[in-house]
Amino acid sequence: MRARNTAAWTMAVAGGVPAWLTYRAYRREIGAAERRVAGGSELAQTRRDPIEYADDGDGFPLLVIHGAGGGFDQLLEFDRDSALRRLGFRRIFVSRFGYLRTPLPADGSPRAQAAAYAALLHTLGVKRCAVIAVSAGSPSALEFAAHHPDRCAALVLLVPAAYAPGAGVTAAPGAPRIMNAFRNLLLTSDFAFWLTAKLGRSMLVRTILGTPPGIAAQASPAEQRRITAILAGILPVRRRRAGLLNDTRMMARLQPANLSAIQAPTLVVSVNDDLYGTYRSARYIAGAVPHARLVMYPDGGHLWVGHDEELRRELSDFLRPIAAAALRPAA
Repeated sequence: MRARNTAAWTMAVAGGVPAWLTYRAYRREIGAAERRVAGGSELAQTRRDPIEYADDGDGFPLLVIHGAGGGFDQLLEFDRDSALRRLGFRRIFVSRFGYLRTPLPADGSPRAQAAAYAALLHTLGVKRCAVIAVSAGSPSALEFAAHHPDRCAALVLLVPAAYAPGAGVTAAPGAPRIMNAFRNLLLTSDFAFWLTAKLGRSMLVRTILGTPPGIAAQASPAEQRRITAILAGILPVRRRRAGLLNDTRMMARLQPANLSAIQAPTLVVSVNDDLYGTYRSARYIAGAVPHARLVMYPDGGHLWVGHDEELRRELSDFLRPIAAAALRPAA
């Protein structure tokens, strides 16, 4: 009897210690995520609805619009080396509807989001800005450029999850079952998402990040760290749930923007093996927007893995003259 009790106690300890260590690691990382989103932003009370933003630097304003699973903090990581600031831009990072502290109104459409950006700029006293939008942030950026052309000095769309005739943005292979689980469990549980990211990284890379796992596995150490940071940046996921669900609804019924009304110089970037199929949207937008330039990478998925430095050079070459012209003294 004593031997059986000792064996049972030993098994309980053996099972409990890894569970305790796992939960301790989770608490450490979710604590860091909570601290990241708790500071560094403001909540603007605009003439429409409140909207969260982070404002950094001096110079010509640059409105930075995140993709699905983001918030103001997502693209702070994208510009972690402050390259955009060094180009001469004041960076304004927003949290779109339903993300972090920005509430989700009854109308969460791209056009309503564009109106919210205009209201934020009015509140901040910004008359004109350049715009960078990533993935699911692109539909609202297109609406902003089309309906507020006097405010948009330049437009950059990275892997645009936007309308294209005859083909909307597609889910990554295997996504329907995973996305159901994502909505039903992962979107309500920070721990479930964290654990899935640890144990099923390649699955999330494919189904959530829209990138072929083989491409990600062969990436450089720097790109591996970037992928890890993007996954970690989705935490705390429960504070992004409303925005993610709104993006899911929006992606299911994408509508064409008035692309011919966009007057700003435009750079569109996508990747041929993006599992969300944004290459179709990119080609369509670049063909329909006056003064647009298209850059296509052959591989790298939705995260343009292997082309990050190349992309940053493209952004620099495109945006530097715009910042310089905006800051040049009037004759």
